[in-house]
Amino acid sequence: MPAPTTPAPVVKALPEPSGLPEPLPEPAVGDLRLETVLGALSDPLRLTVVRKLLLESEGFDHTCGWFGFDRPKSSLTHHFKALREAGLTRQRQYGLERRSHVRVDDLNARFPGLLDLVAAWSPQA
Repeated sequence: MPAPTTPAPVVKALPEPSGLPEPLPEPAVGDLRLETVLGALSDPLRLTVVRKLLLESEGFDHTCGWFGFDRPKSSLTHHFKALREAGLTRQRQYGLERRSHVRVDDLNARFPGLLDLVAAWSPQA
């Protein structure tokens, strides 16, 4: 008898509100590279960021403080920049803060199923 399966987590893709600031520089969809994306996701903190954005978003985008990480701001800035430069997240500048969200449509178009794998991943305790 096969083991019962757990339902797949539901990825939240909230609609983009109007009047947003322009995104910071990021790769175009056609320029997204699987090895670059996987390299960015190889860090557990960055994988956690993407997973949390996919499953727990309360709004369209979030500041790094929303995640509740106990890390120096310089460290978090590095991780969020790596995610943006790999094409996983889109960041916008709102005054003195940057907010991020996952590029769900772009990543699903380029790498179907990848975000489902990220959402299904569970961090080790």
